[in-house]
Formats: sequence, structure tokens, C-alpha cells
Amino acid sequence: MVETRGITKSFGSLQVLKGIDLFIQKREIVAVVGPSGAGKTTLLQIIGTLDRPQAGQVRINGTDPFTLSEKEQAVFRNKQIGFVFQFHHLLPEFTALENVMIPHLIGSRNYHAAERKAKELLDFLRLTERMKHKPSELSGGEKQRVAVARALINNPSVILADEPSGSLDTKNKDELHDLFFELRKAMGQTFVIVTHDVNLASLADRIIKMKDGVITE
Repeated sequence: MVETRGITKSFGSLQVLKGIDLFIQKREIVAVVGPSGAGKTTLLQIIGTLDRPQAGQVRINGTDPFTLSEKEQAVFRNKQIGFVFQFHHLLPEFTALENVMIPHLIGSRNYHAAERKAKELLDFLRLTERMKHKPSELSGGEKQRVAVARALINNPSVILADEPSGSLDTKNKDELHDLFFELRKAMGQTFVIVTHDVNLASLADRIIKMKDGVITE
């Protein structure tokens, strides 16, 4: 479902990725682990089309997004890929509900349909009473669950998560970890998670270990 072949990437004279071959199946939860500087986040950004490889190929559901025009690639990213970051990146001037709706509205979809789907997701994530609150009024765990709802709003093929529990306390980490598996069961979701969290990695279907720009295990 997600496949990379021979992915390389350099920044100046520093080669960060040195030929990455990877295959991730639908409904799989994969943890990518390794020391800082291993190339984990760069790989995630390339799979998410936020950065371009210097060589190699990425396919998501059979499509290589890097063969598309810039406009087509943006549409593809909006529909096919959900993102969850360490610091949630919610827009402070909007409510939780509005933040979740934004990717749906970017895709030129109906406002009322976006609102209905966002409410359904926030209900599912136990945020019914918080959807009218702005990020400054939410706890760290609540903000991250809003970010997960935002990632899910367009029913993406894959959710890419970069240190999603890195800024959370132990209780909220455990709740977020449980949520990923709950979403896989309820929605058939696929996750690729870059993490330093040993507990989260141990729960994944598969652990991919990286070091110095290569997959070691």
C-alpha cells in the first residue's frame, strides 16, 4: 500500500537517506525507530510528499505522487495522507471543530458535510464537550486528539505520525497509543509512526530500525 524503492536524500554534502526500500501493508501499524540523525523524519516527510527524494520512487496505493504536477500533488496529499506532529500545529484562532474541518474544506467540499464528519470524529475521540474550545483552552492530550481527528477527516490511506506522544505526559501517552490501535480496529487505518518511545514501538505490528540513513533491521 505504501512502498519506497531506492530513496536517497542529501542536504549539501550530508547524505541523510542511502537507498531506502520499504513496504507497508494496509491496516499495518509500523514504528520507525533509531537515533537522532538516522533519517527517520526525512523519510516520513518524503513519504508524505513534504520533501522530494533525489532518487528512488514512492508509491501510495499504486500512485507515485512525485510524477504529479504541484497542484495534483497537493490534492493527492490532502486526500491520501494524514499527518500528526509532536506539537499538534493547531491554528490558535479556530475552535477544535474548525481545526478538524480545515483539511476537508481545503478539498473544496461542502461545509455542512465537513462539519458533520468533524463532529463524528470528535465524538468518537471523546471530545464532544470540547469541540467549541480553542487550543489554548485544551489540555495537551486533548490537543493531540484534535490533531488526530484532523488527520482522519478525509479518510486518508495512511497517517504519518512524527513523535506524536513526545510532548505528552505518561497518562496521555498511553491514551494516545491506545487510540491508534482503536482507530485501526474501527476504521481500518494504516499508521507509520516515527518515535523514540519504546513502549509505543513495542506495540506496533512491526519495528523498522534505522541508522545513518539505512534500514538496519
